[in-house]
Amino acid sequence: MRDPARRPAGPQGTALRLTVLLGEGDQYHHRPAYAEIVHRAREAGLAGAGVFRGIEGFGASGLVHTTRLLSLSEDLPVAVVVVDEAPRVRAFLPELEELTRDGLVLLDEVEVVRFPGRDEAADGGPTGGGASGGEAIGGGAGA
Repeated sequence: MRDPARRPAGPQGTALRLTVLLGEGDQYHHRPAYAEIVHRAREAGLAGAGVFRGIEGFGASGLVHTTRLLSLSEDLPVAVVVVDEAPRVRAFLPELEELTRDGLVLLDEVEVVRFPGRDEAADGGPTGGGASGGEAIGGGAGA
């Protein structure tokens, strides 16, 4: 197993974004599935991962889960986002077969404009922290 702390700064230019959409209550061996995905991505040495909780959404069941109704706020949607070079992300996909039965797995090509590296963090520079704009509940590129 690779030491994630020794991973280079991260992808530059074109990269692949993996997004896994699942329910907050989805479990893998009595652990949140989103947490297991983040930990396995780190163990695999991927550049970064983050988990973002949605405020409303629905999946295959058609039932809308929302923070506005207490009875429907128990299984809110979450998105696990991983970004790295395409071959590294594609090599990680078999892990998801085991971890997500009901989740929707998406891949899209993205352009990395800036990726604060771990080397900067060690020198006291910027540490990053992944994407912003959502409520992070686990992981993060700088975590």
